[in-house]
Amino acid sequence: MPSISEIFQTLDYGPAPESAAPAERWLDVHGRRFGHFIGGAWTEVDETRLFETRNPADGGLLARVTQGSEAEVDRAVEAAEAALPAWTALGGHGRGRVLYALARGIQKHSRVFAVLESMDNGKPIRESRDLDIPLVARHFMHHAGWAALVEREFPEREPHGVVGQIIPWNFPLLMLAWKVAPALACGNTVVLKPAEYTPLTALLFADLCREAGVPDGVVNIVTGDGRTGAAVAGHPGVRKVAFTGSTEVGRILRRQTAGTGKALTLELGGKSPFLVYEDADLDSVVEGVVDAIWFNQGEVCCAGSRILVQEGVAEALVAKLRARMETLRLGDPLDKGVDMGAVVDPRQLEQIRELVELGRSEGAEIWQPAGDLPQGGSFYPPTLCTGVEPAGTLAQVEIFGPVVVLMTFRTHQESVALANNTRYGLAASVWTENLNLALDVAPKLEAGTVWVNSTNLFDAASGFGGVRESGFGREGGREGLLAYLRPRSGPGDAKAGHRPTSRVESRPGIGHPSDPTAMDRTPKLYIGGKQVRPDGGTSLVITAAEGSALSVVGHGNRKDLRNAVEAAHRAFPGWSGATAHLRAQVLFFVAENLAARREEFVARLAGSAGLGEAAASLEVERSLERLFTWAALADKVDGRVHSTPFRNVTLAMVEPVGVIGIAAPDAFPLLGLVSALAPAVALGNTVVVVPSRPFPLAATDLYQVLDTSDVPGGVVNIVTGLREELVPVLADHDDVDAVWSFGDATEARDVELRSVGNLKRTWTDGVAPGGKDAAPRNWAIAGFGEGDVFVEHATRVKNIWVPYGA
Repeated sequence: MPSISEIFQTLDYGPAPESAAPAERWLDVHGRRFGHFIGGAWTEVDETRLFETRNPADGGLLARVTQGSEAEVDRAVEAAEAALPAWTALGGHGRGRVLYALARGIQKHSRVFAVLESMDNGKPIRESRDLDIPLVARHFMHHAGWAALVEREFPEREPHGVVGQIIPWNFPLLMLAWKVAPALACGNTVVLKPAEYTPLTALLFADLCREAGVPDGVVNIVTGDGRTGAAVAGHPGVRKVAFTGSTEVGRILRRQTAGTGKALTLELGGKSPFLVYEDADLDSVVEGVVDAIWFNQGEVCCAGSRILVQEGVAEALVAKLRARMETLRLGDPLDKGVDMGAVVDPRQLEQIRELVELGRSEGAEIWQPAGDLPQGGSFYPPTLCTGVEPAGTLAQVEIFGPVVVLMTFRTHQESVALANNTRYGLAASVWTENLNLALDVAPKLEAGTVWVNSTNLFDAASGFGGVRESGFGREGGREGLLAYLRPRSGPGDAKAGHRPTSRVESRPGIGHPSDPTAMDRTPKLYIGGKQVRPDGGTSLVITAAEGSALSVVGHGNRKDLRNAVEAAHRAFPGWSGATAHLRAQVLFFVAENLAARREEFVARLAGSAGLGEAAASLEVERSLERLFTWAALADKVDGRVHSTPFRNVTLAMVEPVGVIGIAAPDAFPLLGLVSALAPAVALGNTVVVVPSRPFPLAATDLYQVLDTSDVPGGVVNIVTGLREELVPVLADHDDVDAVWSFGDATEARDVELRSVGNLKRTWTDGVAPGGKDAAPRNWAIAGFGEGDVFVEHATRVKNIWVPYGA
């Protein structure tokens, strides 16, 4: 007679099917054929352009949807443009009521949304019912509140206008909510393109929009493949593009939108580390791994696909993982007892198989639990890979399936190095009973989100997004709203006559007149805290408007910029790790020393830069104000604690971006440089500056001030030369984390195109929507020369989730 314990160990699970009837009825109402949702109505179905969407669990046909054309995207954008004035004029409270109605509609129809999601995507009904759909309602509810507050909280911002949104197939409805809710709350209208594999819940949402009273044209949904998405992103009427998907497609969109003036946010791939230290609760770790990589069949951009475990507990963890993997149940996604459903499509299944076999050929040991897979669908078993090298395919390539690699480390310093050994930076998970260790490691991880003793936690109140090749921008929370707002007015016209009249001659600095009685002094480059001669051994003559020679400056080249970037990287850990109070003191000291040489700088600008004395005096005074402002703000820009509905503290830590390349404006040669440089270094970044082309002497004079102001070597690096030669090198450089270009539209487009290499952040000030030159920024006005927009571009937010309580 078996004991109770033995019975529980051998107990078979019977089927617990969820009825598909609600979803089937809705599909039948539409005849299982769908046009697009444009201007509040369904378009006619063109039978010649239908493609199939199938249930990945059994291959059964669910419906046929329309391949969107450029003409249909045109219609959708026109409808969104027509709806925009009234939607914006409705005001925050009016928009909030509509968003609230959508949230309540999601709750009222939660069953049909959950069932349809599982049928179309293959994820277990338990996940779509208990996680996805409640979180969708939460996003609309949360942003209903933001709609009522956005005008008060962001008075200097306004909506972009028509927003194009392209979402993936792994969380079809949740990704819709992440994008549509904040866009509508801020007063934008939307053209949304759902994933080709999983369009059905987006189309069901279209019906909900009519029920909830969303005004016609505010939400438009156009289905199709990548060609349709490209048409949405490339449409001249779309002012902002939001994309979640693969890094490869993110690169395509960065190229497509370069130089157009469109705002862009990208939430891309990941290869997230799952760090396990020797004091961790291994039983909790095992369940964490289940949630990290076998949740949603591993089709999660932030899946914990790299387990990094301390050597002393690695063997025990592997044994526990294998035992737990044997208990995972694969089967019909509509069975409420199933742990893992089907991979979204046979093509994705084949890609997973190919990558695993490639890993096997590289020497990885592949372990999968015993038992047969369900027949007739796209199923893949949970898979554990050991013996993987850190540079191996399985450790570096995003598989997007239920496959995890396990590697070991000895010290927590080594664990951080291994964790950051990836081109991605979306999320990470840290498992330890030592909170001090967790909070030491978390800030060192290159990731937009870090979970402590937890994983895959999301909430509308907390931003989510990546760094490195996982993209830029955040979705959710206060920081996510900024993606759907822009500064309320343009940069303004520069004051007449404030452009320097000197110019750079691209010829060797030989033969220019000089005073033979004076000691010759040629301003050099400033790299690593030292004045250095240019690598090329050549100089450039600076001449005044009438042609007289003013000076000679170094002609910096690619190698000089490489040296400057290396110096900035060496300086970054110490400078970013210094206290904000220390950085404030240094900037106050810079301001103090610049003030002591005020008359000298006024004379230089007035006598050599073609400025009147009053303009020169104003520029120096404003430069002092900028330095003082950012010294004051250095220790006052801080994070928040998000109110997420979990038993945890969610810390939004404000971090520096890293190494920033600054192409300073030609106008306002001192003030423009200081206004860009000061916020960057105040907030912990190090910089490589290409100064004003017509008058770089303001920069070469400034580094003498830096030398006497305790600015650590490498924090500020200045390379003079020809803008058209140097700025492309900065934009190409994979060790530069962001580029600020204060040039014209041509430079802006080039910078954005070249940023594709490492998907660095860019701030291109010289281009207006449509790709035209923007009005020059008036750096003398505080509203344009300082403010929150500089904080936004100089920092990134890392959300750290720390659980507490029993």
